This record gives sequence, structure tokens and C-alpha cells, in this order.
Amino acid sequence: MPSKGQGPYMTTLASKSGDIFTMRFGGTPWLFLNSRRAVTALLDKKAAIYSSRQYLPMANDVISGNKRLLLMPYGSEWRKQRKAMHQILNNTKSNIFQPFQDVESRALLYHYMDKPDRWWEANARFANSIIMSVTYGKRSSLGDPDLAGLLNNAEQFVPYLMPGQALVDIFPGLLKLPIPLSWQPWRRWGDALHRSTKSAYKKLMDDLLERRRLGIQRPCFMTEFLDDNSDGEFSTEDCYFMAGTLIEAGSDTTRITLMEILAAAVLYPDWVERTQQQLDSVCGSKAERLPDFGDMPQLPLIKGIIKEGLRWKPAIAETGIPHSLIKDDMFDGYKIAAGTVVTYNHWAISHLDYKDPERFYPERFLDDDLDVPTKGHLGFGAGKPHSDPVLDCGSEN
Repeated sequence: MPSKGQGPYMTTLASKSGDIFTMRFGGTPWLFLNSRRAVTALLDKKAAIYSSRQYLPMANDVISGNKRLLLMPYGSEWRKQRKAMHQILNNTKSNIFQPFQDVESRALLYHYMDKPDRWWEANARFANSIIMSVTYGKRSSLGDPDLAGLLNNAEQFVPYLMPGQALVDIFPGLLKLPIPLSWQPWRRWGDALHRSTKSAYKKLMDDLLERRRLGIQRPCFMTEFLDDNSDGEFSTEDCYFMAGTLIEAGSDTTRITLMEILAAAVLYPDWVERTQQQLDSVCGSKAERLPDFGDMPQLPLIKGIIKEGLRWKPAIAETGIPHSLIKDDMFDGYKIAAGTVVTYNHWAISHLDYKDPERFYPERFLDDDLDVPTKGHLGFGAGKPHSDPVLDCGSEN
């Protein structure tokens, strides 16, 4: 398994193997799902037995200290943290994001015009500032050192979600052996990233507590969460990583998808002209105003662009987020043993399941599922462990 370019490599294997194929890493079987049909049949329709997370020692134990919701096995701790999030960020409150999205989208356009050479930083600031405003009650600025640290940590962490990235993932028993640290290079890297991640999360929390002390903190997810946690049900580190999970989920997908869409506008400019015509028909040919959420029913191409941006070149977890099967199962006559790691081959599905996949073509999503953010692509994952409010936020961003 190559350390880079796993998506195209796995697509080549998938093109020769059909809906599924199996690989072994350190004796553990990994089942790769290469079609939306297989993903729907297993991860979606049989979520009860496919929703647990695969144990990834490097990402979960070493880097995350067993605190990242994304990597938790489906069980009591996962349910407790998810419930706490949803009590505050439930679907009936999803519009709490919209005022921030409206403000930050205008700031994004300003930064594009004011500092065009820093467009990629503007994308990151836009995505992060929305979720940061909701989570911590503070905006992000262009060149914000806190934002730079969070992005750097995330970029180092994401590769460890893919198979075979660390020796300890292939041979988990190494983590428990009483061997010198000098013989565990994965530990040195992982411990350093854990310290850096925890330090970044701690600073955000410390800044919030200081603003509360001064009486200048705006209400947000964490103020409500801390008030609800007065009995200490969640540890301080739990709080760090719970907020961090929201920030990571709300930042990276939006930031990277924006970059993909801008790249697609350069490579396939035909769709830009069609979209401009639709925008002009709604907002005026001389751009009398910017579009808002109330215009979305009249802007189907914008909705198609969002989905196509998530499908076109999936750059986060190219081989999906691994799940763990907890009970023997069957698929198309093949037995899948309990304990098998099951993942959706994201890059492969995004290319093999679509006509003319290299082309950026928003119209491919103009169907009956257009208004369902999760339908037609796997940009928000598969199976039960979805974070719905942040998912909706990401789509609306």
C-alpha cells in the first residue's frame, strides 16, 4: 500500500475486482467496498452490525488518547458524547449556523478581492470561523496563529485514518510491548502530535474561560456545554476533544471542497458560465445583491456544485473511514467474518460509479435527491456515525 496516492491506487484495484475486494494488514482482513450499492447494502442498511469503528492504535490511542469521537467504537461512551452534542446542536437548531455563514461568506469574498494571493488561507479562515463562532463564540482572522496550528495538526492526523500508515496499526501488539521509546518511532511522532493537538485545544478553552471571567464571552456551544457539565460527567480532556471534533468536522471538509471547486472552475469553466446565468436570473444581471439561503430553491445548480465538489476528488480519507464488523455477515454469496475491517473505497466509488467521472459536472446531481445533502456521494461518510448538525452546516457552507 503506497503512503501517498492511495485513492488512485485503490481505484485501479477496484476496477479489476468488482463491488468488493479484501486485503490483509498484519493478519487483519480489510474489506473494501467499491460501489454505492455495496455501501448501501452493508454500511447503511446493516448499520447495527457495521457501525463500530476499527481500532487504529496510532490515530486513536497515541495521537488522540482515546478521546476522538470519530474513532470511538460504537458503544456507551460514543452514545454519551454524541447525545451531549445533539442536545445542543440538534436539527431543529441547525439555523444557528446561518447568521455566521452569511457574515463569513461576505468576509470570504472580501479576502478574495483584497488579498487574492492568499485565497487558500481565506478558504481555511472562512470554514474555521463559522464552526469556531458556533463552538467557542469567536471568529477567526486571516493569518490567525491558532487557526494555523489547528490546520497543521489536522493535516498530520488525517493520513493515519488510512490503512497501513503506521507499523503499530499493522501489528497492534507492539503498543503493549515493554520496549524502549527509541525503538518506537511511531510513538515519538504520535506523542508529539498528541501534545500539539491537546495544547491547541487547551488554548481555545483557556481563552474562552478568560472571556467568561471578563464578562465578554458570547453564548456558544461550549458555554452551554460547560454549564450542562457542572457535575463533571465529562473530564477536561473530554471537553477539549469534543470541541475539537466539532471544529475539525466543520473546518476541513468545507476548506478542501472549496479548493476542489476552485480548481474545477479552472479546468472545466463551462459550468461556471451556466451557474452565473442562474445566479443572475435570481439576484440580477448586475449583481444587485448577493444570494441568501432563501434563494436556494431557485438555485439548483448551486446545490449540484456542492455535491459535485464533494464527489469529484475526495481528498480526506481517500479510502474511507474504517468500520468494524461485530457479527458474521454475507454479501453476494461471500461470507464476511466478524472482526473484519470494512471501509468504503471513497476515491474508487467517486470515479467508478459515475459516467465521465473526471469531468466536473454539477448537473449529474439534478435529480429527486438534490435536496438531501447526503444522497448521491460519500463526502460526509457512510453508516450510522454521522454528526448531522455539522453535516448540515458543511453542506450549507
